[in-house]
Amino acid sequence: MLPTSLLSRRTQIDDSPNGLTLALERARSLGKPILDLTVSNPTVAGIDYDARSILDALALPGALTYEPSPFGMTEARAAVAKYLSESGAPANASHIVLTASTSEAYAFLFKLLADPGDEVLVPRPSYPLLEHLARVEGVRCVPYRLAYDGAWHLDFKSVESAISAHTRAVVIVQPNNPTGSYLTSEELDALGSLGLPIISDEVFSSYPLRACVGSTSHRPAVRAPLTFALGGLSKLAALPQVKLAWIAVGGEDANVSAALDRLEIIADTFLSVGTPVQLGASALLETRGRAERSIRNRARTNLERLRLAIAGSAVSVLDVEAGWYATMRLPRTKTEEAWTVGFVEQDGVYVHPGHFFDFEEEAYVVASLLTREVDFAEGVARIVRRVSEGD
Repeated sequence: MLPTSLLSRRTQIDDSPNGLTLALERARSLGKPILDLTVSNPTVAGIDYDARSILDALALPGALTYEPSPFGMTEARAAVAKYLSESGAPANASHIVLTASTSEAYAFLFKLLADPGDEVLVPRPSYPLLEHLARVEGVRCVPYRLAYDGAWHLDFKSVESAISAHTRAVVIVQPNNPTGSYLTSEELDALGSLGLPIISDEVFSSYPLRACVGSTSHRPAVRAPLTFALGGLSKLAALPQVKLAWIAVGGEDANVSAALDRLEIIADTFLSVGTPVQLGASALLETRGRAERSIRNRARTNLERLRLAIAGSAVSVLDVEAGWYATMRLPRTKTEEAWTVGFVEQDGVYVHPGHFFDFEEEAYVVASLLTREVDFAEGVARIVRRVSEGD
């Protein structure tokens, strides 16, 4: 084995198993069936796809020819710009940069905006992948607070106090994962007034959970000197395996031009997006509706059943506007780890503890609304029953 002293510190993480991981391993080794309420892969969740059209889009004859282009093929970028414009955010195809994933888009932007040791501000609670993505680029994540009082709000004072001489950008997630909350236009304006680039992760924006969500603009504030809106087929078309995402660059003209010049150098270094998916991008975007409707219907159905199942119990559901996740608040009679380990060992149910997403207090658990309806309903019923029994 290679001595760890020869490897970078940025890839050194504590991967020792926690109590929940060990409980899952024990249950599975004994052959105990587990209702997994953390499902995040739509391709194994029984989602309804336009399979024929998807496969046809990936089998075009032009895929046998390789013509590298740093920002991606013109036709594919135009297809993304068309989708964004139809969604209410006018986009210039020349300002679109294609990547193989949203994770790669973050990596490109951290390279573009920050040097090793610099900082980016990220929401808390939010998805833990952000910290890993920043770490491997030598960048430090500094959290700002999302506060909950029946609805989620930006704690702007926490943003101001997090800013230092090393701050290079603010990350926002619209809607946030797992809280499913949007920043308001006023909150976006406040962030824009800071004069920092804004990275807006919008991968879950096509999955509203209530009708009024579409009435508010979810784009970064136009007063920011640079904005980078991220999206991709992984969530939009429920196709994580095809590996196509994008960065839509906006802001002041001079800054946009300079950023694109630098991004071209970065993108040209990797050339990571495959030809077949670029050729099929327009068709894949056109066929997304079937999977999108399937996921929307399931997520809304599961959320409604969750609310009905917890009625009159000690479990409550936090407000959620969009996305694939729901957060449940449990009694503080136990720690999150005790609750989640108990759910696995006693009830055969797996949910994420809130601390996985850096919730600032206990006890919360997060369940995926992408889970098959029958499994979700049974898993929630078991959780409510266990909480009611208090064991």
